[in-house]
Amino acid sequence: MSGTRWLSDHEQRVWREFNAATRMLSAHLEGQLQHDSGMPHTYYEVLVALSEAEGRRLRMSELADARQASRSRLSHAVARLEANGWVRREACPTDKRGAWAVLTDAGFAALEAAAPGHVEAVRESLFDPLTPEQVTALGEISAAIRRQLSPKCAAAVAAEEAREHEGQLTKSG
Repeated sequence: MSGTRWLSDHEQRVWREFNAATRMLSAHLEGQLQHDSGMPHTYYEVLVALSEAEGRRLRMSELADARQASRSRLSHAVARLEANGWVRREACPTDKRGAWAVLTDAGFAALEAAAPGHVEAVRESLFDPLTPEQVTALGEISAAIRRQLSPKCAAAVAAEEAREHEGQLTKSG
């Protein structure tokens, strides 16, 4: 491929360091939450999003968008959170197809119990090794990467939802 923009040796080293660091960080935080709180990071993020929402409730579609997840994946996560008694679904009175996810008191208590250990793990593994200048740079770098990827990720989620919808139509038809 003559048009391929190959990575330089320096870029290759940076890419490999970044890739290893993000994988290790994710695995460490996932393990900490599972060990200390018995919940995957995905569920923790859903509880956080609901805890920060007005009235501790969000439309399922808004929650999926906030978590950058397909509606079916989010629905599966919410079903598990419902089984734990941490979230409940409520029908939307103005939209028969819509539903609300509501953080229960038990869910808020589970989040409150999980948060101190999780925050400490984030602090120890991400922020403690960095200087204040590196923290600022990391924030700027992360925002730049997110801006670049957001439209592509949104398109991928939409395509996944379209495939899931197509599959549901095939099964019911």
